[in-house]
Amino acid sequence: MNYSNQPTVYLIDASIYIFRAWFSVPDSMRGENDMPVNAMYGFCRFLTEFVERTGAKHVGIAFDENLTQSFRNDIYPEYKMNRELTPPGLKNQFKYCRRLAEAAGFYCVGHDRYEADDLIATLSLSMRNQGFRNVIVSGDKDLAQLIRGDDVWWDFARNRELKTPQVIEKFGVPPEAIQDFLGLCGDAVDNIPGVPGIGPKTATALLQEYRTVEGVYDNLDAIASLKIRGAKTLGAKLAEHKEKAFLSKLLATVAYDAPIDTDANSLLRQSAEVSLLQEIGQIMDGRGNGLFERLIHSSKLAQQA
Repeated sequence: MNYSNQPTVYLIDASIYIFRAWFSVPDSMRGENDMPVNAMYGFCRFLTEFVERTGAKHVGIAFDENLTQSFRNDIYPEYKMNRELTPPGLKNQFKYCRRLAEAAGFYCVGHDRYEADDLIATLSLSMRNQGFRNVIVSGDKDLAQLIRGDDVWWDFARNRELKTPQVIEKFGVPPEAIQDFLGLCGDAVDNIPGVPGIGPKTATALLQEYRTVEGVYDNLDAIASLKIRGAKTLGAKLAEHKEKAFLSKLLATVAYDAPIDTDANSLLRQSAEVSLLQEIGQIMDGRGNGLFERLIHSSKLAQQA
């Protein structure tokens, strides 16, 4: 990844890479007391490859402390309730993944009311205001709504990048309108309803004309004249489900005000805590020791840079 001389901060969506590790590394990998350690191992491998590839100095890693409850569930109890429960063998590994990342010298954040997406959004806004370019490290394309200027959404595992032009190509709308897009067509993954009968193509066409959900509803009477399939009945459909549209946009919009430390100095990579990594290594029954050595070495390099 080639960037300008502007300082770069990497904001990592931990859950994506922990889940990927759980599914890609066999759960036959066991540690102390026969505990599954496959997600821990895979996440450690991801962190190791990430720092060796990027040489990142400023890094924030956001964790979901509660995968089934957030302030959004107060607004809409069905939010994300379509998801399967986290397997017990994985749930226990989440806390160790955070301990591992902290022991490796990374700044980690979590909150029981705010999702990792909100923590990343809060950090991205603050770091941008402090003069940094944001690289959002995630596989969740909804986080592309955070991109501004030269920011980048980067799926590290698949080595795919989205900048503003690619976001517009994919969604048909700019990053700042992704929440409007999801407000209209919904998001089955997060159980966000949207407006029944409106799919991605119709949502894109409406937003290209009116920019926001608010703009769409300010122009309901004019929609019938648009060259959109089913335009004549679209206004009535939108009017009937107005509440769902605005609720869905609210659910899809990230929060930028999570109560976390956002000072740039806090995101500087610190020296690895060797003794803590050794403790985690014992829990993993020696699996990952080679990765730990590489993480310790990379933390020393970060201190020297």
